[in-house]
Amino acid sequence: MSSPDAGRPPRSRLARAARLAAVPAAHAGRTAIGLGKRIGGRPAEAVTAAVQQRTAEQLFATLGELKGGAMKVGQAMSAMESALPDQLVGPYREALVKLQEAAPAMPAGLVHQQLERALGTDWRRELRDFDDRPVAAASVGQVHRALRADGTPVAVKVQYPGAGDALVADLGMLQRLAPVIGAAAPGLDARELLSELRTRLVEEVDYAAEAAAQTAFADAYRDDPDIAVPEVVAAADGVLVTRWLDGRPLSRVIADGAQDDRDRAGTLLVRLLASAPVRAGRLHGDPHPGNFRLLPDGRLGVLDFGASEPLPDGWPARLGPLLAAGRDGDAAALHRIADDAGLLQPGTVSPAALHELLDPYFEPLRSAAHRFSRRWLQEQTRRASDPFGAASRTQRRLSIPPRHLLLQRVAMGTVGVLCSLGATVAVDAEVARWLPGYPARP
Repeated sequence: MSSPDAGRPPRSRLARAARLAAVPAAHAGRTAIGLGKRIGGRPAEAVTAAVQQRTAEQLFATLGELKGGAMKVGQAMSAMESALPDQLVGPYREALVKLQEAAPAMPAGLVHQQLERALGTDWRRELRDFDDRPVAAASVGQVHRALRADGTPVAVKVQYPGAGDALVADLGMLQRLAPVIGAAAPGLDARELLSELRTRLVEEVDYAAEAAAQTAFADAYRDDPDIAVPEVVAAADGVLVTRWLDGRPLSRVIADGAQDDRDRAGTLLVRLLASAPVRAGRLHGDPHPGNFRLLPDGRLGVLDFGASEPLPDGWPARLGPLLAAGRDGDAAALHRIADDAGLLQPGTVSPAALHELLDPYFEPLRSAAHRFSRRWLQEQTRRASDPFGAASRTQRRLSIPPRHLLLQRVAMGTVGVLCSLGATVAVDAEVARWLPGYPARP
């Protein structure tokens, strides 16, 4: 007989701390054993690969089991899979795909309790043929398929019991994972990632707010030929019901999709990012592959709006001119706009240094269509993370206002997904179409 707590994420601070602490402890032990094996004559590369693979398996399994903020960290890392060096991708890709698509499920009885508490004892009258087997898992809930009374297929997201408590417990403890994330994903700034995520986690427990954000997107993209957002059917405490979207998860397109599908998905992902603040007045804040589907009719299905951010005035006014200056190689204008926007520590960064740091990132804007590649992103990650390099020194002198942190993470995450796809995208044309102050190239 299963425990009544099966499927619940550990809620006590002690229990979650113990589970998280086991990951770096085990990594340290494997590293020590690996050192012994190298001394004993085994090839260093083989030993290192084995340690990395075991660390990845334990890291992502633990992140998934704990759900809450811990799982959210894993999902955010998955968007940056393409930044990993080639020799490290193999051990992690399978674990990342699994984390994007599923996590250990709540037992059916617990799911039914949540539905009864939120929708009432007669919830089965509205949700017929409810499938007890979850089809997907998010950081604070899992998704089931059902039919409405009128036969319409719907997705039913059910929040994990204690998800809010789990998020609160995670806020301070996730910093303990930074060394292991650094070992699992060299080049990623784990501490910065964790710090920014902490400010967003609690928002995802509020399904009423998520429903409002999703409705704004659904209204903005209704009948759109390229973007599909499922309409909200019902929202209650801990339960969100939306129309069902059939489609191929973007993680699977990344794993084995045809190039045409990769290019199509990449183009529509850029279109969504560029157009949403203009059309919906909001920014989709969570661009990891598990939140997108390539639908049979060629549209991009968009899911999970718990981390979206209101931008009622559209894009920041300076963003278009800043991107145009970078695209055109105008170092003086780039520096002036960045300085006026408060992005630089006063008097610490010269126009030449800022241009040297940012110039490679404007490369996708300089051609009619740009082919994103893992190798390009790996090089930028290596360059920016070299503590002795000029780019790293300049980067430390930037001053990103808190209101722009989510935008920065969304842009980075989107580029990571594009590089994982290996997509060819007309980025310049999409940006010119949607950002004021960004002129199209002649």
